[in-house]
Amino acid sequence: MTDYLKLAVDATLEGMKRGDGGPFGATIVRNGEVIVAVGNTMMRDTDPSAHAEMVAVREACKKLDTMDLSDCEVYATCEPCPMCVGAMMWANITQVYYCSTREDAAKHGFSDMHLRNYLDGSDKSALTMEKVANREDCDHLWEAFKER
Repeated sequence: MTDYLKLAVDATLEGMKRGDGGPFGATIVRNGEVIVAVGNTMMRDTDPSAHAEMVAVREACKKLDTMDLSDCEVYATCEPCPMCVGAMMWANITQVYYCSTREDAAKHGFSDMHLRNYLDGSDKSALTMEKVANREDCDHLWEAFKER
């Protein structure tokens, strides 16, 4: 396990030297084979969703030509944020190993508590969502996809 985590750490350090992103990395492994080892690319891509776990899921899906990573596990340098947890769950990943905690990240200026508080319902002030259209305005999208 520590070898897989070390690959994530090494990818993170290399990415930070290039200016790709911050101190976060992830390795995806399937049946003992390393599929990808990456650091985050938020700064390089000017993309707030380019967290290491997100980049790893995207790259693994492309490499394996599937969106189903149910036979894979993730090794992350830090406890994944809610966005990354969501992406991993959409990819059917069921096992994640991590090193640093969300509290460790917060101590270094990388707090995701606004996301966690929004999702658990304790603070809805971060984002307002409002339904504006009638359902019928978009019903045809489901049928168009089904016909495809």
